[in-house]
Amino acid sequence: MKITKKSLLVANIAGIDLFIHWTFGLLLVGLPAFYLLTGNTLEETLFVSALVMTIFVCVVLHELGHALVARRFDVPTRDITLYPIGGIARLQRMPTEPMKEFWIAVAGPAVNVAIAIALIPFVVALGGFPPLEEMVLATNTHFVPKLLAINVGLAVFNLLPAFPMDGGRVLRALLATRMNYLSATRIASKTGQIMAIFFGLFGFLFFNPILMFIALFVYLGAQQEEQATTMRTVIQGVPVQEAMMTRYETLAPTDTLNDAVAKLLAGSEHDFPVVVDGRALGVLTRRDLMKALAEQKPSSLVKDVMRSTCPVVEDTAMLDEAFQRMQEAECQIALVTKKDRLIGVLSLENVGEYLMIATSLSSRPRPSSRSQ
Repeated sequence: MKITKKSLLVANIAGIDLFIHWTFGLLLVGLPAFYLLTGNTLEETLFVSALVMTIFVCVVLHELGHALVARRFDVPTRDITLYPIGGIARLQRMPTEPMKEFWIAVAGPAVNVAIAIALIPFVVALGGFPPLEEMVLATNTHFVPKLLAINVGLAVFNLLPAFPMDGGRVLRALLATRMNYLSATRIASKTGQIMAIFFGLFGFLFFNPILMFIALFVYLGAQQEEQATTMRTVIQGVPVQEAMMTRYETLAPTDTLNDAVAKLLAGSEHDFPVVVDGRALGVLTRRDLMKALAEQKPSSLVKDVMRSTCPVVEDTAMLDEAFQRMQEAECQIALVTKKDRLIGVLSLENVGEYLMIATSLSSRPRPSSRSQ
């Protein structure tokens, strides 16, 4: 059983790890407790709990829809994680080809629509849909009609044209067939933020905290997507050597944790390349160093603690490619080499600083072309 600091691996479906976040565990315990403490019967509590768990099965299928279609386009999925508010399939990257992104985005809601259609015969066999008021107020009946209605609701909600919902990506993909990717992202992002403002106003006017939370979630999600796309656009086609650090401290594999601590305290660097005879063997990150100090002796060797999964890129590689590899490896640093010898270090901080400088330079007023 694989356990991270925040999530628990519960299954592997079609080669994709399924995790549940620790907050999802609170839902599993808190929901039944809430229903029992508010005077509901055990039967009603079990009914609602079963309905919620079945809904999350549908959520997993929704995310698998994204992941399996992405696989068809050679885009791997890192994992799927369940949260109390839904699920997230972490794709290693989102393709910039508009129609590929379109099909990946619509795949999730399409799964919910398919589930709803599959449930129609069962609803008919059970006597059809009950009156809306009865279906909403009843706490221990109409399981299948409720499940059908919820899947329709999930499909509709996810297709709203706002990031980070699937509809935001659908809108961007359609716009990107007629304009550049960044402009399409900005329009889709602004559309999502406008929708979020309306959600927030309705939530405030009708005292609905859930709607206000959704508004905040949508607004920040749209903002983050625009920022991430802007960054990818600015660094596209830029060689790694233009942004890498050329002054940095290194460690030898035979150095001790005490040696690493001394270099950490003496400078501003957080992560150190581990090098022997000019060749990069790995990286000792500050996080790994702190963990090792808590679990091992200070005399332990760096080679036993270093991380060998951080990417190594050539100095002629493009910055966006290196950044993508850093994300895929979940590493804050990349090692830059030339003919297999370490010549530089690239960190996420470097990428951020390059982005700020490039953005500032592009916003400078151009000199007037008029003769003086």
